[in-house]
Amino acid sequence: RVRKLLCPEKVSAEEYLEIHRIAHKLGLKTNASILYGHIETAEERIKHLLSLRTLQDETGGFQAMLCFAYHPKNTELGGNFTTGFDDLKMISVSRLMLDNFPHIKVFRIMVGEKLAQVSLNFGADDIDGTVIEEEITTRAGSNETPFITREKIVYLIRETGKIPVERDTFYNVLNVYDGVEVASQR
Repeated sequence: RVRKLLCPEKVSAEEYLEIHRIAHKLGLKTNASILYGHIETAEERIKHLLSLRTLQDETGGFQAMLCFAYHPKNTELGGNFTTGFDDLKMISVSRLMLDNFPHIKVFRIMVGEKLAQVSLNFGADDIDGTVIEEEITTRAGSNETPFITREKIVYLIRETGKIPVERDTFYNVLNVYDGVEVASQR
């Protein structure tokens, strides 16, 4: 229902899942996502997560789930921004329902630095957001700076009591920041 209303020109949900199934069978890892907080119901969110969980049980090819909070500014839909409570619920429920996904990623540009930090204790294990060219969320009303430094992200993660780990696209560990190698960014 949601895809037919919002993007009828794009592939259906079934076709989306089949594309991922084929990619996984070819040995490619992919990421899954959900844009929430616009016209979908709680039931539709759960159905989305269950479909992803079922495919992950079948293929094991997803490496991360990305939860994208809807931003209404300058969109045809309009509406309201998601609340911090809604964001944390979406991340937490994703972690619980997608326990077969290795990673739940929070997109800092959509929820802000502080909520991204809190999300690390509500199911997320990855803060995405060192984006160089990001226009969609900015145009839709995000007040977050698209790019922040590595030092700033390390600081934000350390402040949560977690150990920051730099990784590549495939989640290979590049650097573990378990010392004092990065200066504080207060």
